[in-house]
Amino acid sequence: MTQSNLPPGLAAGERVVLFDGVCKLCNGWAKFLIRHDPERRFRLASVQSAQGQALLTWYGLPTDHFDSMALIDEQGLHLRSSALLRILARLPWPWRGLSWLRLVPRPLRDWCYDRIALNRYRLFGRHDVCLLPTADHGERFLHD
Repeated sequence: MTQSNLPPGLAAGERVVLFDGVCKLCNGWAKFLIRHDPERRFRLASVQSAQGQALLTWYGLPTDHFDSMALIDEQGLHLRSSALLRILARLPWPWRGLSWLRLVPRPLRDWCYDRIALNRYRLFGRHDVCLLPTADHGERFLHD
């Protein structure tokens, strides 16, 4: 992406993972990324945050109901299993090894992804409010 067509609040080369901030599974994923991304390749934004809402709007995605994780990188917007596998491919071993799942046809990968995503609150629960990052993780999140 060139500087002129960057989404709001992002710098060139920045990678952002959008996640559901009230979903316990999604919050676990955000914590996993913080723990397993020592090179800080990814920044995070909940879809409920003002920054997350601006990014959803930029890409023409719904802002009131979002049932997928998204990755914004130098190639643009990636959703569902494609986002997950692109993230895993940039993490250290052994997580990078899971990117071989790209060999599975995307419709099948996305079908599996959707089964979990659509039932995530029932399976894992939800928080009443979006969790805030701790002080030591604050720089990993996009801020308004």
